[in-house]
Amino acid sequence: MPNSSDHSSEAAASHAYILLDRTGSMSAIWEEALGSVNAYADGLFTPEGGRPPGGDDRITLAVFDHQAGLHFDLLRTAASAKDWKPVTSAEASPRGMTPLFDAVARMVALAEADNPKRAILVIMTDGEENASREVTRDGVKAALARAEARGWEVVFLGAEFAKFTDAESIGMAAGKTMAMSKDNLDRSMRSLASKSRRYFSAEAASVDFTEEDRRQAGEEDVKRRKGN
Repeated sequence: MPNSSDHSSEAAASHAYILLDRTGSMSAIWEEALGSVNAYADGLFTPEGGRPPGGDDRITLAVFDHQAGLHFDLLRTAASAKDWKPVTSAEASPRGMTPLFDAVARMVALAEADNPKRAILVIMTDGEENASREVTRDGVKAALARAEARGWEVVFLGAEFAKFTDAESIGMAAGKTMAMSKDNLDRSMRSLASKSRRYFSAEAASVDFTEEDRRQAGEEDVKRRKGN
């Protein structure tokens, strides 16, 4: 269920949408994944570099899986970064398969309904598409193209996962994808929060991953372990 302290869904100027894979293969890193989402929220609000805290920035968190159909569950809806209540494993646990295309399309539609001025869509998964029934590859590619046409940012994060074939096939540029090791999920999401704040405040035109970001995320270690 959504956080009881969530605000109404009236349009906010800046809104982060986090789509978290909750499928069975996430079990080994589930606590770290949830912790990294909380780290993102904390980093989005925490004052940095003389900028005021991002209390007006909103965060929506959805988890997804396929178990006798698509499950797309909203754990937080337009929650302010300032009032964020940490998400825990009591609210959702890993299960099922990976309807990645269906879930991404749902998240884009949710953002379009909210219609924020600036938005970042963060997709975090540890696997490949294998269960979508509602949306084709071309359909989700078109949805992401609509998001990008609005000037919104979309990034694809591999949690202990470095095979970005699906991301590339739906139009994700290499600079928008990054693999993260289990031990570096928290650090990587805090860094992403900092980038998000610069984008939300118009100090940066886009959100892209640098070589330093990849080093801190442990991307090469993940590629080596996974044979990518």
